[in-house]
Amino acid sequence: MAKKKIINKKSMAFLEKYLNNASPTGYEWDGQKIWMDYLKPYVDEFITDAYGTAVGVINPKAKYKVVIEGHADEISWYVNYITDNGLLYVIRNGGSDHQIAPSKWVNIHTKKGIVKGVFGWPAIHTRNSSKEEPPKLDNIFIDLGCSSKEEVEKLGVHVGCVITYPDEFHVLNKDKFVCRAIDNRAGGFMIAEVARLLHENKKELPFGLYITNSVQEEIGLRGAQMITETIKPNVAIITDVCHDTTTPMINKIKEGETKIGAGPVISYAPAVQNKLRERIIETAESKSIPFQRMAASRSTGTDTDAFAYSNGGVPSALISLPLRYMHTTVETVHKDDVENVIRLIYETLLTIKEGETFSYFD
Repeated sequence: MAKKKIINKKSMAFLEKYLNNASPTGYEWDGQKIWMDYLKPYVDEFITDAYGTAVGVINPKAKYKVVIEGHADEISWYVNYITDNGLLYVIRNGGSDHQIAPSKWVNIHTKKGIVKGVFGWPAIHTRNSSKEEPPKLDNIFIDLGCSSKEEVEKLGVHVGCVITYPDEFHVLNKDKFVCRAIDNRAGGFMIAEVARLLHENKKELPFGLYITNSVQEEIGLRGAQMITETIKPNVAIITDVCHDTTTPMINKIKEGETKIGAGPVISYAPAVQNKLRERIIETAESKSIPFQRMAASRSTGTDTDAFAYSNGGVPSALISLPLRYMHTTVETVHKDDVENVIRLIYETLLTIKEGETFSYFD
């Protein structure tokens, strides 16, 4: 018997609106407002902090606190230098990929609104094929159609303006979601859907649930670092994306084997608390939710690390969504995996009892 679908028309409309909205690192608040508006019917209250992290809380008076978390920000660029003839050079805000930049449209965010531009590139006819120079951070540039620095500044563009790609949401071959910023707006979407299911299924949790959408993950897990000190959780389940390693030019010996459509990916890493991870695996097995495994050397590189090593140590685990083409404008995930991550987080929450320590010594 096929499992009941989780994503409905309303949640799909939210996902599309949420993905299409720009939320570059440090400028996440418009996206957070969209997210909070969707989540509002399913939570009791919200917590926000000075840098823009948003938390929907169910059972805010409960002493025992469980976090489910994704991050809200997307990679972007900053205007770094404006030439006398009106071209812009950039620096990264997060891990933006210089190789995909040439010929891309961009949105430059100014106080006057969005200014359009393009990443220019010399025509193939003008390049020396024997000495091809690849795109690099110091040779990619943005053209606004201006001929002077003064003309650029009149548009409201200045050093420090943040730059995003305008690429929007598409469905590929019926069940693949494609967009920029699926890393990790998909995480915010999935934890919001968990809250919706809890509400619709009238589930009473024996603890406080903190549905957390952290900012500034892309530049060092900073939002999670801040909000975990505010919440002081007892348990944290993090969701982020990981690589589909089955596409060309990826070394499986180095990266492991994980692929879209094969289920959520459960991580093994020092920051992942083993008893909590095993609870997630037992839940997946008992509920017939497909899953994959991956190992991380030293750190997970996700907000899991920030939660795990906070407040004297918080039992934390990571459930990842496999994704193709990370940090490009065509990040691709499988709808079934999105639904199964939601299902796995939801079902795991229903196994957690108030006061559980997950201690190795109990």
